[in-house]
Amino acid sequence: MISSVRGTAVHVDVDTVVVDVGGVGLAVAVTPQVARSTHLGETVMLHTNLIVREDALSLYGFESRDELQVFTQLLGVTGVGPKSALGVLSALTVAQIADAVTADDDAPFRRVSGIGPKTAKLIVVQLAGRIEAPRGGSATRGGVSEPAVSAQVVQALVGLGWSERIASEALESVTADAGEADRASVPALLRLTLSTLGPARREPVGG
Repeated sequence: MISSVRGTAVHVDVDTVVVDVGGVGLAVAVTPQVARSTHLGETVMLHTNLIVREDALSLYGFESRDELQVFTQLLGVTGVGPKSALGVLSALTVAQIADAVTADDDAPFRRVSGIGPKTAKLIVVQLAGRIEAPRGGSATRGGVSEPAVSAQVVQALVGLGWSERIASEALESVTADAGEADRASVPALLRLTLSTLGPARREPVGG
């Protein structure tokens, strides 16, 4: 198993980086984010997974161990191959994937090219309890801004019976102390806000 490669970037494409390691050029399939951040002639280090097939040996590379771990976990989901797993990590951060799985929300996966509704649901079901967001992780790739996250949290609280005023005030107090990852995650911010809202503060909508 080739668990990592380190060398000079000698070719960069939209989804491939060729790394010169001791005179041998290794073609590594990467996300567009990795390709954009890689420059010719620079030293690059990637955590990798080697996929062995009868007709090919394919390397998939990632900037972090967290991404590599999620890639490996995705490969264990029924119907998810290497290209689909790489597509998920191209569209979503590890934090976004973890949040979606925790919230039992397959919508983010259905928006990934090549992932159908059935496979999206299988990802959520089969990764449940096996994946966690990295500490200090950010859920911003192609994703939701903090104001949009806050609006969704307020909407959810209103749906649960709190007034918009109470919901907004509670959310504001929580957001001030929340970490970056929590502020970018609807499920995490909703859990934190709910923990501050007791029955005594609940009032009818419009109250």
